[in-house]
Amino acid sequence: MSITTTVPLPEVRAVVTDMTVELNVLGNPETLTASTSAELRTKIMSRVVKLASGLGTDVRLEVHDHTGRWRLVASPDGHLREDEPLPPAEETAPVSQKIQPPSLPAEQLSAHLSEPAAAAAVSSLHDAPTAEASETAEDSGEELPTRKAARASFIIDERREPAATNGWRGLLARTTGLQVPASVLERERRRHVQAVSQHWPGPRKISVVNGKGGVGKTLTTAMLTAVFARHGGAGVLAWDNNDTRGTLGWRTEKGPHDATVQDLLPDTVRLLSPSAQISDLARFVHHQTSDKYDVLRSNPELLATKQRITQDDFDALHEVAAKYFRLVFFDSGNDESAPRWLRMIDHTDQLVVATTALGESAESGALLLEALSERDEHSAALARNAVVVVLQSERNSTIADAKRVADDFTGLARMAVTIPFDRALHGGALRYDAVRPATRAAWLRASAAVADGL
Repeated sequence: MSITTTVPLPEVRAVVTDMTVELNVLGNPETLTASTSAELRTKIMSRVVKLASGLGTDVRLEVHDHTGRWRLVASPDGHLREDEPLPPAEETAPVSQKIQPPSLPAEQLSAHLSEPAAAAAVSSLHDAPTAEASETAEDSGEELPTRKAARASFIIDERREPAATNGWRGLLARTTGLQVPASVLERERRRHVQAVSQHWPGPRKISVVNGKGGVGKTLTTAMLTAVFARHGGAGVLAWDNNDTRGTLGWRTEKGPHDATVQDLLPDTVRLLSPSAQISDLARFVHHQTSDKYDVLRSNPELLATKQRITQDDFDALHEVAAKYFRLVFFDSGNDESAPRWLRMIDHTDQLVVATTALGESAESGALLLEALSERDEHSAALARNAVVVVLQSERNSTIADAKRVADDFTGLARMAVTIPFDRALHGGALRYDAVRPATRAAWLRASAAVADGL
């Protein structure tokens, strides 16, 4: 009797680090570099396809990168496909106890049924009563299911997880047309985007706070606001609620006027009238053409005594903001005893504590959460549900320093997230597109944490 053996495919192993890949081609080391991730992936694919063509046989590519470990197979004709999965384990139940599957091939069955529907179909096969059971039910006088109750709905949920679009998986999906599943990182990003894209019934207000200056409240406000506006659409306002030289106006795009919150205050009654229109606000707020949100500025050139806002003033301004905007982000000042600061807290739905990885700013944020926990029931709930944003603000510090600070907020806040150092966040205009992809991903993660609390 002859025994058939399976010859293993020639294999190329690729370990990707940033813009460099270390290849092991049939035991021989090679190094490839590129200026972009897409260019690097293309070079690796070309190398494997060329090898398969030269050998005249399929070649397996095993990739190790930041998304994990996975495999492809390149054919001599230049086609790429996913590596074959391992065959399922044999069932150990006796043949007489097995229920025969439907005659429709699995590939066709999955094409017609979504995952939940397919699972329901399989379940129905196992749960279906046998002829003997039916006879028993008749003899016992039990009522059999009616035709209407037994009929499956013609409406099938066809929603499926989209194929991968990023990284190696995305390249494979685009070049082969296969429904390649997204990586864990890509699925996580999709969840974050979905979280910040939703619209809530009624306006939501988010306050970015810390009693210490220079801890990143303004840049945190700008980045969070940009994420929600870019993904969720219009109706997002960043309000500089600061009477001690707030700088949000300096670090964001200026409209065709110099209006500040002081200019808006006398017009609140008119803007709340039935005849007022949203376009009337254009003379008071400054639209960010790239990041799609509006800014209500304070006046950093005036002394605090020249721009005091009472609690009644704040309520009038808040009523205007709540009428015209679905999301309002407050860039708060440092004076936690100011009437406008306290009234801001009363109207807040989600609290965000901004801090650097330095001990003084983190301690200030922690003390604020503890003080709010004792102020009243609403403030205590805000403190428990707070999101802490820890910035790696110094180039010579590490993200590990920021993570240690974030871990120390366990028990004080609902969640703490870290943001890596990025030169674009330090000085000059704050624009979401200006920061690095890794920083944008961190801000998206932070924004999703905020959205989860709304």
